[in-house]
Amino acid sequence: MKPVRYLIAVALGIASTCAAFAADPVFAPGAKVGMTPLVGLVKARSFVGFETEDQGVKVLVTELPAEAYGEVASAFKANPGGSGGIKPESIETPAGLAYYTVESAKDGTTNVRRYSMILPGPSFSGYVAVQVPENAAKIYTDDAVRQMFASAVIRNEVPVDEQLGLMPFKMTELSAFKNVRTLAPGAALVLADGDEKTGFEVQPFMIIGMIGSTAASPDDRGRFAQQIATTIPGVRDGKITMSEPVRIDGQPGYETRIDAISGKDNTPVTIVQWLRFGSGTSLRIIGSSPRDEWPKAFTRFRAVRDGIQPRG
Repeated sequence: MKPVRYLIAVALGIASTCAAFAADPVFAPGAKVGMTPLVGLVKARSFVGFETEDQGVKVLVTELPAEAYGEVASAFKANPGGSGGIKPESIETPAGLAYYTVESAKDGTTNVRRYSMILPGPSFSGYVAVQVPENAAKIYTDDAVRQMFASAVIRNEVPVDEQLGLMPFKMTELSAFKNVRTLAPGAALVLADGDEKTGFEVQPFMIIGMIGSTAASPDDRGRFAQQIATTIPGVRDGKITMSEPVRIDGQPGYETRIDAISGKDNTPVTIVQWLRFGSGTSLRIIGSSPRDEWPKAFTRFRAVRDGIQPRG
């Protein structure tokens, strides 16, 4: 038989290993901010983050512009006592020094505790918001939430397969775009050769997502397509050069092309917008390229478009 001390040591080793695995940070699908959720929290069904099974306790995880963290840090140093009775606190995390606040509030008629934390990221600021109703406050205490905040980590990139898996459609062709990122998990996706630092506009890029509107009737599709083309962000001096009906994967659609100026460097670009009309919603595909790269870029854009299929 093994000595009792040996068996105890093995048991303690197994328990320690299990505890370490249990404490591993968890990333909600599509999120770049992760943490070790408190007991009873699972991945949320309708937003990016975590929640209890009864959806009473909510932990929202998102990204803010990179400069947001610096603004909060400066405000903390200038006024460490806070304002309005809310005093910010600092906390060390694996991602760096974070700042958070705690306040009592109302959600309708329910008393709640609200916690907000901002932490530094490489090209963004991580943000976590927690709401705890009064009936859960004995379990999800201020100290417990602080412990969860202290476990926060950052990942620079979300795996491409994870991002694509959140979209309401399948994508089988990415046309060798170097960067894939979600503008909003499950809602809109960017494929680009450039990045946020250099600006997307100086190289070909695409924006793909669902919009919650569609043409009122087949006769209204042209007007609808041209109207929505005017809402493409970052476009100046746009001129529609072509707009006509097309079939996309066997469904009615519309193709609109625009010559415009885009980006901080005033890059002359050509843009194509495809709409694939559905029942109450439309698939919107935007491709933008510097004008001198248009012929090659358009071939890539069309290959991506033709590789988009409904989820079965």
